[in-house]
Amino acid sequence: MKSISGKRLCKLLEEKGWLLKAVKGSHHVYMKPGRKERISVPVHGGKDLKIGL
Repeated sequence: MKSISGKRLCKLLEEKGWLLKAVKGSHHVYMKPGRKERISVPVHGGKDLKIGL
């Protein structure tokens, strides 16, 4: 599995229909209409996220 940055993950989520609902510090919170789940993405500049996150 290849690691990606938080910024890249945010872009992918938006392409899949997830909407940015809040930014709390360095974490971007995404929600999708019709779903209860929330996804919190840590965005720390261009640093890659750890595998498994």
